[in-house]
Amino acid sequence: MIVILKPEASEDLVKDIVSQIEGLGLQAHLSRGQFRTVIGVVGEEVKVDAEHLKAINGVEQVVAIMKPYKLASREFHKDDTVIEIGCPAGGTVKVGGGNCMAIAGPCACEDEAMVHQLAREVRAAGATVLRGGAYKPRTSPYSFQGHGEDALKWLRDAGRENNMPVITEVMDTRHVSIIEKYTDVFQIGARNMQNFNLLFEVGKTRKPVVLKRGLAGSIGEWLMSAEYVLSQGNRQVILCERGIKTFETSLRYTLDVSAVPVVKSLSHLPIIVDPSHAAGDRQFVPSLARAAIAAGADGVMIECHDCPGKALCDGPQALLPETFSQLMKELAAIAGVLGKKFTTTPAVKGSPVAV
Repeated sequence: MIVILKPEASEDLVKDIVSQIEGLGLQAHLSRGQFRTVIGVVGEEVKVDAEHLKAINGVEQVVAIMKPYKLASREFHKDDTVIEIGCPAGGTVKVGGGNCMAIAGPCACEDEAMVHQLAREVRAAGATVLRGGAYKPRTSPYSFQGHGEDALKWLRDAGRENNMPVITEVMDTRHVSIIEKYTDVFQIGARNMQNFNLLFEVGKTRKPVVLKRGLAGSIGEWLMSAEYVLSQGNRQVILCERGIKTFETSLRYTLDVSAVPVVKSLSHLPIIVDPSHAAGDRQFVPSLARAAIAAGADGVMIECHDCPGKALCDGPQALLPETFSQLMKELAAIAGVLGKKFTTTPAVKGSPVAV
């Protein structure tokens, strides 16, 4: 349920109400709007006494949230959440609330030189966050599994060179601390959407989390997974639609573009789209990316490579940097029609600035 406070509620009163709620054995999560402060009350339903909460001085209304995902729901937080991701040399990248971001880079960090080269190229094209895999979840145990901590160092250094936040996938609770040390954003892959122990662990951190939808996950299940992260105090969750399994076999997965407006109606969390993994074929990636932004997505995550034919993984879906550059111009134009814009990273001396 949510507790709506009276407009005149002071900061001391808010703290007192939070203390009383926590004294009942419940969790209190603050959401501050332009005119109202709302407290989300989370805990075992049998412990929640609405009448007791209504009687607290300063409380205007107590409303039950019918959705099982409390903190992720629009009922808890009416306005779009805007997440700001810090850049290594200052400034932030914003996503949500009219701000779009572009995440780009290689599927896997293959060697130090290629990570730095691609970072410069995707930044010049308009990317604001650098992606790259260090620990690679592969279907076959005999496939390339990533370079681990060495790859994290390459990614961090390339991000610093270009003043770009960096993101990589975390697969295991044992990797959370080391990935937190080197990167700015955690990525939870589709196959780990319901790895609840992992969700709890990244929820205990205070770094943004990009949560991909599972291969067969419903929207409700996806939002419940986000709730696991939010319930631990980490409010910086970005949802990512990346295609689901259907009967269709023309592409690797079916990109559920309809998930974007549906999620927007149900949740305040930003949502981006990964057309690379949905398509599995670079010729279709631009069309899916354009459709995603037109549907209202808050950004895209796209794989790029200078020589896709020699990529150690997912080469067929990787865009060449020049193709990505052209696509970014098109996506910016579509976003502009909707009154949104792609944010850019602050300039770094000697580096190109994305337009």
